[in-house]
Amino acid sequence: MGCSPHGQSLIIASLSQPIGSAQRDWLNGLTMKQPTPAPPEPQASVTSGLWQKKSSLIAALSIVGIASHLVLRFGFAATPGTQRLPLLVTLVLGGLPLLYDLLGKLWRREFGSDLLGGVSIITSLLLGEFLAGAIIVLMLAGGEALESYALRSASSVLAALAKRMPSVAHRKSSALITDVALLDIAVDDTLVIYPHEICPADGVVIEGHGLMDESYLTGEPFQISKTTGSKVISGAINGEIALTIRTTALAADSRYAKIMEVMRESESKRPQLQRLGDQLGSIYTPVALAVALLAWYFSGDSLRFLAVLVIATPCPLLLGIPIAIIGSISLCARRAIIVKSPVVLEQIAGCRTAIFDKTGTLTYGEPKLTEQTTATGLDPKTVLTLVASLERYSKHPLSRAIIAAAKEQALTLPEAIEVGEQPGRGLQGTVSGHAMQVTSRSKLIAQNLPCADQLPEIAGGLECVVVMDGRYAATLRFRDAPRAESLSFVKHLGPQHHFAHVMIVSGDRESEVRYLADQVGITEIYAQQSPEQKLAIVRKETTAAKTLYVGDGINDAPAMMAATVGMAIGQNSDVTAEAAGVVIMDNSLKKVDEFMHISRRMRGIALQSAVGSMALSLIGMAFAATGHLSPFSGAIAQEIIDVLAVLNALRAAFPPKTIHDL
Repeated sequence: MGCSPHGQSLIIASLSQPIGSAQRDWLNGLTMKQPTPAPPEPQASVTSGLWQKKSSLIAALSIVGIASHLVLRFGFAATPGTQRLPLLVTLVLGGLPLLYDLLGKLWRREFGSDLLGGVSIITSLLLGEFLAGAIIVLMLAGGEALESYALRSASSVLAALAKRMPSVAHRKSSALITDVALLDIAVDDTLVIYPHEICPADGVVIEGHGLMDESYLTGEPFQISKTTGSKVISGAINGEIALTIRTTALAADSRYAKIMEVMRESESKRPQLQRLGDQLGSIYTPVALAVALLAWYFSGDSLRFLAVLVIATPCPLLLGIPIAIIGSISLCARRAIIVKSPVVLEQIAGCRTAIFDKTGTLTYGEPKLTEQTTATGLDPKTVLTLVASLERYSKHPLSRAIIAAAKEQALTLPEAIEVGEQPGRGLQGTVSGHAMQVTSRSKLIAQNLPCADQLPEIAGGLECVVVMDGRYAATLRFRDAPRAESLSFVKHLGPQHHFAHVMIVSGDRESEVRYLADQVGITEIYAQQSPEQKLAIVRKETTAAKTLYVGDGINDAPAMMAATVGMAIGQNSDVTAEAAGVVIMDNSLKKVDEFMHISRRMRGIALQSAVGSMALSLIGMAFAATGHLSPFSGAIAQEIIDVLAVLNALRAAFPPKTIHDL
C-alpha cells in the first residue's frame, strides 16, 4: 500500500486533546442521543476529512484519465498527442498535489516507498511515460484515501456505545410514570426499568425482584439477582421483571458514561504502527536514489539516472504487499474471521504478550455444573434427576446448567407438580412423590431448618442447596467452564507463536479467575479490574512489547483499542466489534489460531514479493547504472518484476494445507 501515516497523524492530533467541559458535554449529548448540536469538529479532524476527499478525487480522476487514454488508443486509434492528453491532465491535476505532500515528507526526512513513487512520477514525465505516471498517481492517491477512511471510522466505536443507551428514562412520581430525557435525571429520582430495557443510570433497587445481565460491563459471567437494596449500574440489561430504582448518580456520571469517556481517551492514545511497506521503503528508497545519482555522477549521462529510477519504481511495495493483505483478508472472511484493520495482519506476528479476558473468551461465558456433593445414603444421579425435573419450570440462570448436566448423563426426567417459588424459600415442588426444594445457603439458614447444619464448607463459584423431604440432600456448585480448547491453545502460544508472556485480565472475582487460570495453565492474573484498570495494564504491557488483547465485552473495548492488536471473539457486543481490529465470528479459540497462521503466511508471502522483487530491481539497477539497460528496457524489465510479485502475492488468497495447529 505504501501509504504514509498522514491521515493517522491528523486523527491522533484531533483525539489527543484532554477531555474538558466542552468535550464532556458533547460526550454526554452523544450518550443521551439528545437533539443538541454537536460541537465544532477539531481542525485536525476537518483537515483529515479534506485530505480524504482530495485523495478520493485524485484517485477517481486517475481512473477516468487512464480509461480515457485506453479508449482513445485502442477504440479510436487517436494520434499519440490526443492519446496522451487525458494522462497529462491526470499528472498535472492529480500528480502535482501528491508531489507537494511528498515534498513535505522529504523535508521531514520520511523516506517511504511512496516518496520514491513521487520521484517516479517526475521521471515518467521527463521520459514521456505518461501512462506509468498516471498509474503511480492512482496507487498513491487510492491508498491514501482508503487509509484515511479507515482512520476516520474510529469514532464509530463511540457511536456504537451511544446506540446501546436508551433515549429516555421512565421517571416515577407518586402513581404517575413519565418519560424524561436522560439529561433531566437527577440524583434520588425514582426510575422504572421495564423488562429487557437497559438501565439508564446507576442506582439502588427499591422495588422488584429480578435478574440483570452485567456481563459486558463487569465481566461477571452470570445474570445477577436483584432485589431491594441491590445496586444496579447503567448499561446493564434488565431481565423479565420490571424493577424500580432510586438513582445514585447522574446519567453523565454513571458507569456506562465513564466507559465512553475511557474509550475516547483510549482512541486518542492508540499505538501508531509502521506498515511493512514503509519499513522496507525507508531502506529501499534511499538506496535507489543513491544508485541513480551515483550512476549519473560517474557517467555524466542523465539517461542512466532515469533508467535506474524507472526500474526502481516501487510497484512491488505499492501493489504486491496490499494484494497479499487483501488476499489474506478474503481468506479470513471465508473462515468466519473479519479483519477490520489490515495493519493487524502485519503486526500480530510481532506480538509477544497475550492478554485475555476471562468470561466468554477463555470460557464459554455461562455456568456449568462442576461439582455435586450428595448427602450420605443418597444416589447422586437420583438427586440430580429430581432437581433437573423441578428446574425445567424455573428461569433462574443456573437452571439451564442443571438441565444440561442431566442431559449429559442421559437422565430421564419425570414430571414435577405443585411447582412454586416463594420469596425467601427458593424453588419448590413435588417430583416422584418427593418434596423438593432448591435454594441458596443463606435462605436455607434463614429458615432455621435442622439440615442447615449439614451444609459443606463454602467454596468458590456459585452454589445451590437441595432439600429433599425436609432433609439436606446435596450441594450443587457451578463455575464458568473453560473452553475445551483453552488449555491446548494457551500451551501452544509460546512454542508455536513465540509469545513470551500470557496473562488474564478480568473484571470477575479473584477466586473465579484463579480457578480458570489453574485450569488453562496461566500463572499471571489480574482480577476485579475495571475498564480503566484494564486499559492501564494494557498500556503498560504495550510499552514493553507488542500486545494481543482478546475479549468479548464492552468492558474490554478500551483495552482492546490500546493493544497492538485487539481481537473480539463472538458476536455478543457491537461495541467490542467496532473497537477490535479483528472479529472472530465463531466462539472458538481455534479461529484465533487460524488468524495467526494466516497472518504469518501473509507476511511471508508479502516479504517474498517485496524483498524478492527489490532484489531483482537492484540487479536491474546495476545494469542500468552501467549503461546496459535503457529507460525503455528498464520499464519492460520492471513490468516483468511487477507481474511476478503480484502473481506470488495472489497466493495469499488460497488456503494452505494446514491452517491451525490445535
